[in-house]
Amino acid sequence: MAKYKNEGFDPEEISALKEECQQEGKSFIHVEDDDLDVLEAGECIHIQFPGQYQGQEVIFDTLVYTLRLHHSSLVYEMAVEQVQKTFPTYTPPEERKPNYKITPELEEEAETALAEIIDEIEETETVKVQEHVEVDMESDYGIALDVCLNVEEITDEVIEDFIIHFKANTLSLDNTLYSFTSEEDEE
Repeated sequence: MAKYKNEGFDPEEISALKEECQQEGKSFIHVEDDDLDVLEAGECIHIQFPGQYQGQEVIFDTLVYTLRLHHSSLVYEMAVEQVQKTFPTYTPPEERKPNYKITPELEEEAETALAEIIDEIEETETVKVQEHVEVDMESDYGIALDVCLNVEEITDEVIEDFIIHFKANTLSLDNTLYSFTSEEDEE
């Protein structure tokens, strides 16, 4: 039996994935991903599906997410960078180590600045995004795909439609540049 450096190219792995897909009645399977649990349902889904790459069968390990999520992530990253120029000791909550210390006053000041910068970035439409598919051949498992689609929600139907067009090489991505604003505060 051949040992594969990348198990996502192993025919036995691919066969097992095909069988799992057949049992699910879909062309893909959902992958449990603890990192995605913090997101709203339907914003980002981790899937795997079998396919062909340059005539060779492979597993595509894929992250599918909305354009709105992509935009808000980029805006947040940009805002954090700007806040850290003024408050070098500020670390966003999701990156804090257990021993991280910040005074409540400094944290409040930094968080207020962060919210203001996010508002400004959104109002000036500094960040614009478009649909894309990024292929990572250096993945540890199969071929990694990063798929960003302009849909309200990532549903099984959206995923099935993407896979059909991706496999048939008929995928047509929207090149329009979009900018979004936060909605949650206005309700």
